[in-house]
Amino acid sequence: MEVKLDKRYPLDVDPARAWAILSDLKAVAGCMPGAELTEQLSDTSYKGGVKVKVGPAVAQFGGTVDVLEKSEADRKMVLRGKGADKGGSSASMDLIAHIEADPANPAHSVLHGDASVIVNGKFAQFGGRMMVQVSEMILVQFVENFRQAALALPSPASQAMAEDAAVAFGGTEESTPIAPVAVAAPRTAPPVAQEINGLAIVWALIKSWWMGLFGKKT
Repeated sequence: MEVKLDKRYPLDVDPARAWAILSDLKAVAGCMPGAELTEQLSDTSYKGGVKVKVGPAVAQFGGTVDVLEKSEADRKMVLRGKGADKGGSSASMDLIAHIEADPANPAHSVLHGDASVIVNGKFAQFGGRMMVQVSEMILVQFVENFRQAALALPSPASQAMAEDAAVAFGGTEESTPIAPVAVAAPRTAPPVAQEINGLAIVWALIKSWWMGLFGKKT
């Protein structure tokens, strides 16, 4: 079964900091609930895994992620991921992700992702519609973690202030002393969930279905 996703998420963070996270695959994995990179195979290939928790049971998916393209000029990453669990289910994903500037606000940006996901095994039984809903729920968590991680980085303005201060204090003895410039400390990135809570996702889907059914009746 194949699922296609084309999503755009506005971010209240500038393109430079958003790209700093997107261009770092380890940082991206840290934003995805349940995902972890465990080994770097080459400059562009990594081994990793995803944990999915349903009640007391935890399923572990292992696989690889390859960086097919990385463009600093376009702020674009092209990734391919493949994985499988011990039960025989497997999945593969081709993802094109890039950071777009917000023409209305230079301090904001847009995270654009275009993905094609192929799922085989027991997870394919859920059907395309439910898989899209589950994917969207996971992506909402990912984007919030991504946003918080980007906001935790020093802003371009604070970096410029720090550079100006360094130049001022690095002058010659004849230079006029300049008072230190206060630079706001970067915020700490929030902790990321260690696994995807499948029970919460299923419950959310049930509520969505029930509310839709109730709405039709009324």
